[in-house]
Amino acid sequence: MTTMTPMTSWDLFEDLRAAQDEMLWAARGRGWRPGQQYAGAAVWAPAVDISERKDAYLVTAELPGVNAGDVEITFEDGLLTIQGERRFAHDSGEEKIHRTERSYGAFRRSITLPSHVEADKIEATALDGVLQIMVPKAPEVQAKRIRVRAGQGDTALKPGASVNDGS
Repeated sequence: MTTMTPMTSWDLFEDLRAAQDEMLWAARGRGWRPGQQYAGAAVWAPAVDISERKDAYLVTAELPGVNAGDVEITFEDGLLTIQGERRFAHDSGEEKIHRTERSYGAFRRSITLPSHVEADKIEATALDGVLQIMVPKAPEVQAKRIRVRAGQGDTALKPGASVNDGS
C-alpha cells in the first residue's frame, strides 16, 4: 500500500501574515491599562478567527466590553477592517482599583480577503461580546460539484466528440 503525502506550496505572503500574527499575539496584554500613559492609536487587538464555507467567509472577533456602536467595519480593495474602542468604565473617584488586567483603548484589525466577494452583502452581528461578520462569496467563484458519469469502453473523449450532460 502506498501512502501519499499531501504537498503544500510555499507562499511568502502567508508566511509574513503568520509572522505578523505571532508578533501581535506576543504583544497581546501589553496594551493600555488605567493609570498608564496612552501610547498610541491602536494598543490592543481582539482575537480573530477566520473560516471559510462554500458560500462565504466568516470572521469572528472577541470584543467583550465593547458596545456595538463603538465598532466600525469597512471593506475596501479586499481588506476587511474592524476598528473601535473599549472604554474604561470605572469612575476612579468613586472606586479604589486594586488590580486591572484588561486592556482598554482603540483597536484596529485588518484582514486581507480575496477580492471576489460581494461587498454590498456583508453582514455583521454582535452577541455576548462576540462579533461575527459574514462575507458572501460571489456566485461565480463558489465551488461547483461536477457529476461523474459511468462510461462504457473508452473513458476519454475522442477528438471532435462533445459532452452531453443530459440536461
